[in-house]
Amino acid sequence: MPENSAEPEPDLRDDAQRRFPVPDYEDLPEDLRERLDEETERAGFTPNVMAALSYKPSHFRAFMAFHDALVEDTTLDRAEVEMIVVTVSGRNDCLYCNVAHGALVRIYAEDPLLADQLVSNHRAADVSDERMAMLEVAVTLTEEPDAVTTADLDLLYEAGYSEEEVWDVGMVAAFFNLSNRMATFADWRPNEEFYTMGR
Repeated sequence: MPENSAEPEPDLRDDAQRRFPVPDYEDLPEDLRERLDEETERAGFTPNVMAALSYKPSHFRAFMAFHDALVEDTTLDRAEVEMIVVTVSGRNDCLYCNVAHGALVRIYAEDPLLADQLVSNHRAADVSDERMAMLEVAVTLTEEPDAVTTADLDLLYEAGYSEEEVWDVGMVAAFFNLSNRMATFADWRPNEEFYTMGR
């Protein structure tokens, strides 16, 4: 953002989610307003997921704390985290995460094509064999959780992932399965800005 531009004000859009109300910014607890201010300043707009989650502040706090831990306390690189998110979200037909995290894949992987490949069919994506193993395990956990065995973890170890990275692959996939389901249930709508970011 240019240095002389005014800081954007948080905008909790009424249409951020279609099945539950979005509260007014002024009515939120101070800690939520501070987090919304920070994210709006960083991104240049208020992500609709945060507006939607503001409906229930205790869930906002827990969701964002878990999200922050997943992206900040991991030995996976950020592109890998976002690749898992988009692949899982593609299998779950989650509009919000496909669009919002698709933008993040384009940015962190520095690849304008990869997100669309992952959403459509991760097996056709231009990724390394190691990352394909990561995505395969994430998809198995998404589509057939009862079919996951030690062999799935071994696939990741054989691909060169550490024990902590294997844990993180499972945790990211599991968390975003939760997120996808809530986004669909509440009908979270992606911000228009996400559609063109990183193109």
